[in-house]
Amino acid sequence: MMKIFENYDLSGLNTFGVKATSSFFVEVNSEDDLKELFNSEIFKKNEKLFLGGGSNVLFTKNFEGIVILNKLKGINILEENEDFVLIKAMGGEVWHDLVLFSVSNLYWGIENLSLVPGSVGATPVQNIGAYGVEIKDVIESVEAYEIETSDPSTPFNEVQGKMLGAGKRIFKKDECEFGYRESIFKKNKDIILKVVLVLKVDDREKIKDEMKKILKARNEKLPLDFSSAGSVFKNIEVNDEILGKLKNYEIPPKFIEFGKIPAAWFIEQCNLKDRQIGGAKISEKHANFIVNTGKATAKEVAELIELVKTEISQKFGMRLEEEIEMVKI
Repeated sequence: MMKIFENYDLSGLNTFGVKATSSFFVEVNSEDDLKELFNSEIFKKNEKLFLGGGSNVLFTKNFEGIVILNKLKGINILEENEDFVLIKAMGGEVWHDLVLFSVSNLYWGIENLSLVPGSVGATPVQNIGAYGVEIKDVIESVEAYEIETSDPSTPFNEVQGKMLGAGKRIFKKDECEFGYRESIFKKNKDIILKVVLVLKVDDREKIKDEMKKILKARNEKLPLDFSSAGSVFKNIEVNDEILGKLKNYEIPPKFIEFGKIPAAWFIEQCNLKDRQIGGAKISEKHANFIVNTGKATAKEVAELIELVKTEISQKFGMRLEEEIEMVKI
């Protein structure tokens, strides 16, 4: 039976590892848990925050509401032929575990997204990306509860899709409104039940070698020895206005060709690598990572984020935008 906890310690549920509590906390392991939760007065009367891996959030203060941890598990093959495979993964699965499952079965398409922290359910929310690949490139559909209209007692009709009762819905790829680190789920604050991916089954002999190269590159680049939330800032999309502001700087041609200038490049140009406030530090290995060296507070992380934004604004006349979610409620 589902149990709702009060004054719950969230320190172990955010990858920054900062101290915070929530007024209420619940872990959902099945849709039956969700049905019970949706009917509870605590859920109806409080602010809500859905967590997966806690990898893209900074708690700047205690959360005065209910935190719901998605622990829905399962990875299944729905269909496979000589060209592609459909994989269904539940929202509470660890994303990197799904990547490893795909690679071990010689399925091609998400290996570039290895070691991206977080849960499967968080990936379409942020439209995660790395090495030129985004999750939108392989999404077939996303099943979610639209919380404002949830009625889990309504029968589920997979064939019809669209609205599956008052609140449960399958979003096809073109309905997800994917953008750069954006989606309809970020606006609606839905809870992701499962995703279905379309992966390739050709070029199988290349997959393991490619995966080894990617893992080697990411292990060398990423500060995996400290707690962090991955990339803190969004990259800057290239346009004429941006290029005009940067006309006195040598921008690597590969950035222009790719269409985005990494936030890490701007941070490095301001000589901010290694900058530290208390226990929060800009990583030596990757300038777009802020790491917790041991006992960083949310205040110290937030101050370091503002320092980076201020210095880049002063130097380049532009302001970086956070990729992580700052929970200030």
